[in-house]
Amino acid sequence: MSEQISAAEGRLGRVVVIRLAPGADLLGGMHAACERYGIHNGVVISAIGSLACVRFCDVEALPEKKCGYGYGRVLALDDTIELTGAGGVICSDVDGNINLHVHISMSDKTGKAYGGHLVEGTRVLMTADIVLGEIEGVSMLREYDGDMDVYLLHPQQL
Repeated sequence: MSEQISAAEGRLGRVVVIRLAPGADLLGGMHAACERYGIHNGVVISAIGSLACVRFCDVEALPEKKCGYGYGRVLALDDTIELTGAGGVICSDVDGNINLHVHISMSDKTGKAYGGHLVEGTRVLMTADIVLGEIEGVSMLREYDGDMDVYLLHPQQL
């Protein structure tokens, strides 16, 4: 396989559907569901709903990083916003802890779109409806890559 592709093949196993209530932390709620159902290798299939506030970041030039880029400052939207979608991977770190890497898409009341890397502090307004899928046959290790100076997914066949 090419040096540019790191891959492993598996299959979609259990599917867990959750609803987060008003005030819940979006990322924290997904993490809690993964812990509750023992999902360490998976994918965020879908997430929609409404948010009271959002915390996210986007990639930017960071000269101190070896690769020159990384997630920069946390951006805040402190008004109601529509969660139009989310996707991501449910991984484990080298110690076996669940590690989520989730990106979200959203729009404000004027239709202006936003998106980026989800961080803690994003709160549900009315509801967040989320579908998580467990992946069988693949270890989705997310570990530090010293050459890039960032954490990256390293899928491995089980």
